[in-house]
Amino acid sequence: MKLTSDVVKHISNIKGEPEWMLKFRLSALDAFDKSSNPSFGPKLDIDYDNINYYKEREENLTDNWNNLSCSVRNLFDDLGVISAEKKYLDGVGAQYDSEVIYHNMNKELKEKHVIFCDTDTALREYPNIFKKYFNTLVKYNENKFTALNGAVWSGGTFIYIPPDTHLDRPLQSYFRINSRNMGQFERTLIIVDDNSELHYIEGCTAPTYTEDALHAAVVEIFVGKNSKCRYTTIQNWSSDVYNLVTKRAVVDDNGLMEWIDGNVGAKTNMKYPCCILKGDNSRGSCITVAAAGNGQIQDSGAKMIHLGKNTKSNIVSKSIASGGGNAIYRGTVRISKNAINSRASVKCDTLILDNISKSDTIPTNIVDNNSSFMEHEATVSKISEDKLFYLMSRGIDEEKAKELIIMGFVNAFREELPMEYAVELNRLLALNIGGK
Repeated sequence: MKLTSDVVKHISNIKGEPEWMLKFRLSALDAFDKSSNPSFGPKLDIDYDNINYYKEREENLTDNWNNLSCSVRNLFDDLGVISAEKKYLDGVGAQYDSEVIYHNMNKELKEKHVIFCDTDTALREYPNIFKKYFNTLVKYNENKFTALNGAVWSGGTFIYIPPDTHLDRPLQSYFRINSRNMGQFERTLIIVDDNSELHYIEGCTAPTYTEDALHAAVVEIFVGKNSKCRYTTIQNWSSDVYNLVTKRAVVDDNGLMEWIDGNVGAKTNMKYPCCILKGDNSRGSCITVAAAGNGQIQDSGAKMIHLGKNTKSNIVSKSIASGGGNAIYRGTVRISKNAINSRASVKCDTLILDNISKSDTIPTNIVDNNSSFMEHEATVSKISEDKLFYLMSRGIDEEKAKELIIMGFVNAFREELPMEYAVELNRLLALNIGGK
């Protein structure tokens, strides 16, 4: 459908939003219409008039899986979401196309006054805290896709962790695109108040159609003083999805933000999680793995902006290219004039599995004071014939030997995942590199 002001007004009306949100959406639509696709990165051949920007809910929001239709419940069961909630999560949200259809968290979290809900509910029930943070870290007019998200956002996750609160287990949201030509535009807003800690996990999948789908999300995270937030993503979109996401966190004094970012799926992936190290002694870390298979472009990396004194950042990027795929590291590290005595480290490693795949490393590193230190290391290699020969001489067939070498290559990433997710990553990588 063509994206017009009538479409935007229809979305806002269905959701019963306040007037200020409608005005925000219309301003974002105007910015979208006036914006061009990014001037960098892969070519984006998106037919915006062929995208379904909103699909009305067919399942009412519930905290009981049994209240959902059998087909939808079985889908999330097959994806492992239901069993994961029972085993090792404090709460789960599940979004199906445009709307969140399931949301639940443990009683203990409610007693701690933790807020964990979908973003539409947060706008209605927590308007003051929502408006205080919404659109303050990622402005709607930054690029074409932040503008698009601002105009048609729906669903997503809202989390508020009160001061002096630590969660024993992660919270998780799962995003599923299930319809042809679907666009999904969730908005995630996370506030970890002072002296608190959160681990949030995000999963993404979609079935494969012949037409393209579009996922353009916005994530804003606020990490308070002496607080820690870990945001883990395993993205396995189907090969017809453009995944164009803006993720950004701001970190206060002595805070820590960790991005653990896995990119296995999507037709074209453009994603660069960012830490703004505003507070003194704040820290940021981003560990990513990207696997580009046949027909895929993985344009990913990270951004670290040092503003406070004695700040530290660390980027570890692991890329695998096979079957003609293209794996690109694109990152920015900037240590500002006032960020004295700061340190930054970037390490990019790429493994190319054949002669038809390729990789590029495109870093931007800027240090604006003389008391800070930055290091950047990049390697591109093929599978070692010596390692392959050694494993095969021990009775392991060639494909399994290659798989073992690749799992060792991404070990720094897998070590940061809960065990069940590490096992799932192994399976996804094995399917991706094997072309199965």
